[in-house]
Amino acid sequence: MDAAPPEGNRRPRDVETLEEFDAVAISGSFAGCRLQAVDLTSRTFALLVTDTSEAVFLGCPMEPQALAHVRAGGALVFPPVPGLPFDPYRAAPYRPDELYAGLAEHGYRATPDARTHAWSLRTAEDGDVFASMLRSIHDDAVSDALDERLGGLQVVGVMGGHAMERGTDAYAGAARLGRSLARAGLTVATGGGPGAMEAANFGAYAAPYDDVMLGKALDVLAGTPTFGPSVDAWAATAFDVRDRWPDGGPSYGLPTWFYGHEPTNPFAAHIAKFFANATREDGLLSRCSAGVVFLPGAAGTVQEIFDAATANYYGSRGEPAPMVLVDRAHWTDELPAWPLLQTLAAGRAMSRRIALVDGVDEVPAALEQLSV
Repeated sequence: MDAAPPEGNRRPRDVETLEEFDAVAISGSFAGCRLQAVDLTSRTFALLVTDTSEAVFLGCPMEPQALAHVRAGGALVFPPVPGLPFDPYRAAPYRPDELYAGLAEHGYRATPDARTHAWSLRTAEDGDVFASMLRSIHDDAVSDALDERLGGLQVVGVMGGHAMERGTDAYAGAARLGRSLARAGLTVATGGGPGAMEAANFGAYAAPYDDVMLGKALDVLAGTPTFGPSVDAWAATAFDVRDRWPDGGPSYGLPTWFYGHEPTNPFAAHIAKFFANATREDGLLSRCSAGVVFLPGAAGTVQEIFDAATANYYGSRGEPAPMVLVDRAHWTDELPAWPLLQTLAAGRAMSRRIALVDGVDEVPAALEQLSV
């Protein structure tokens, strides 16, 4: 999490694992450190004999003796919050197996993902200011964790509708796109949900494998086309694919509990899930340093097109990032976003960074051309 720098404008040192804790403990001082979501119940002696002045402990369980000592030593302690289905201070993105823990034994409703959504709905209805604060702390922590992991990577976003079904040509095309982008050395990031988002994350997952794997895995997924009838069956099918073909390629998903009816797809290795959809939308687009691809979609995808276009139009994120719209008929006839995008871009730097293509196989070349 972001925190004010300590005296002297020195950047605070983040401590997010026991290994990092032990390395700092050798120095004899945690002064000015930010310790985040580390279970310190086994490190009581180290806490008792080291300097903790101006340290900040965020959600770090510790024994009562250690807690009293670090507070007396000048540390600021934000203790874990009991009874929550999530950790507001977490220091890393989620993993698919973490969000879906308990799926096989007790069904989706018992998973941390579903329970967190239920908590969010309940506390929002209550207007609980404490719950609102916890949601904000969580989203800031996840955003910070995302920045730490995406730094230096060439990230390309793939946007598209959640209604795209497994087993369709469109889904297979989006999967091929994700695979092509990953094989080109780009880091694929999506909105983390079902449909086109899942297909692109799945394609990145399949990147280390050959064409035979892609075809067979797509056939398995087609057995459960949508999440509508049963999230349990939909998610279980995805985990079946992961079990049959383990160690797939990495990608990122940025879903939101705001759209809790859309489950998180299990193919993104790193999942930055947010409570606030606005934070998630801007966070995804702002991190797509290598450009954004827009597959056919409806209102949500249209919004994302013009969120990205606004930043490119005003140059608020620096040099305009490439934007590639896929499916000429969709974006000129059905939802004519392309003509408006062209009109906005005319005479501006972003005009050299937009393209409309007919199909997904043209995307990698278009991105490369727009990046020149």
